[in-house]
Amino acid sequence: MHGQEDHIVLVNDQDEEVGSMEKMEAHEKGLLHRAFSVFIMNGKGEMLIQQRSEGKYHSGGLWSNACCSHPKRGEHTEDAAHRRLVEELGFDCELRPLFTLKYRAEVGEGLIEHEIDHIYIGSHEGEVQANVDEVMGYQYVTIHRLEQWMEERPEEFTYWFRLALPEFKVHYNQ
Repeated sequence: MHGQEDHIVLVNDQDEEVGSMEKMEAHEKGLLHRAFSVFIMNGKGEMLIQQRSEGKYHSGGLWSNACCSHPKRGEHTEDAAHRRLVEELGFDCELRPLFTLKYRAEVGEGLIEHEIDHIYIGSHEGEVQANVDEVMGYQYVTIHRLEQWMEERPEEFTYWFRLALPEFKVHYNQ
């Protein structure tokens, strides 16, 4: 099951494409690749967070932002963000780019996330139809409550979400 579908875009430090590689191999080698993270807010100023399915290849059972993944070869990052929103949470909405985050982290199981992560924000009020293969749970939570929770139990959150939230707050409050 390692066709082109499982390939992710390898990039240099300027986020220019330099090739592609099968997803697991890229994470085993810790090679820099392109990713995206979607932050969804509702009209009450609450953030939609999801608990990743235990079946995910890393960070299973951890809480994170609404959705995140990798664009496929030849796919624009924003198009990929819309695609994954629908695949994981059963809805789509307007998205706008906020910032990019470059990081490298060991995420367990011998895997390394080394990403240039494109952060998008959107707004959603309606229903969420979570894909049980991807998402164990979800909830809307205030940023203040989220920060308290993260401070008390950081191990319950994905590494990139803990890294991105302070930067998100700066952009969100502008």
